[in-house]
Amino acid sequence: MAINKVYPDARAALDGLLRDGMMLMSGGFGLCGIPSALIDAIRDSGVKNLTVISNNAGIDGVGLGVLLDTRQIKKMISSYVGENKTFMQQYLAGELEIEFNPQGTLAERIRAGGAGIPAFFTPTGYGTAVAEGKETRDFDGKHYVMERSLFADLAVIHAWKADTEGNLVFRKTARNFNPNMATAARVCVVEVEHLVEPGQIDPDHIDTPGIYVQRIVKLEHPVKRIEQLTLRKRPEVTPAQASEFEPAAAGSESAG
Repeated sequence: MAINKVYPDARAALDGLLRDGMMLMSGGFGLCGIPSALIDAIRDSGVKNLTVISNNAGIDGVGLGVLLDTRQIKKMISSYVGENKTFMQQYLAGELEIEFNPQGTLAERIRAGGAGIPAFFTPTGYGTAVAEGKETRDFDGKHYVMERSLFADLAVIHAWKADTEGNLVFRKTARNFNPNMATAARVCVVEVEHLVEPGQIDPDHIDTPGIYVQRIVKLEHPVKRIEQLTLRKRPEVTPAQASEFEPAAAGSESAG
């Protein structure tokens, strides 16, 4: 009997999965590939005291920023949170816990969790505040810090394409953290931009097999925000340069 993994909307896809105090993984990098619709549905559920594992904490009013606005997050396990003023205010006021990780260490902690590896040793962070309270060892004359892997109750991620069996394809920057998080949680819920039938994705193009995905929601109108809008000024063009782009007059030699 086939299992229907497709749900009509984000709220339905999260039904029965959310509870106070749970550990949640949220994919993406900056604002690229973040599961915005699922995050909004988590906000609307009212669940609180969440521990959230995510490279970033969104920005004010966007992504995980909406859960900070409603004070539903108790602790963040992150690498970079510098774009969120609400985060800063709550942290400095002692209202929010933070566990900082070097970015590569955070990615490996998630990957290890998905691979069933309870801990690993890395030289990153040795001799710094990152290593405080952690076991350290010497291997071949080099110092290493032991890091525990991460495994969450729920992962919410964003993919570019999926088939109805949950096989996923990620696009460009959205490939950061999303694939590893899909493997490192008891339940994975994914929002997708394109949903196709089984067999319509080339097996060689699948980034995450459907065995890791329990629920899927198709986004009707994906919203992709720009974290830092940077515009390049147009170069000034002299009349002589502009004339080079003017169409040649009819009947001229160059028009032939």
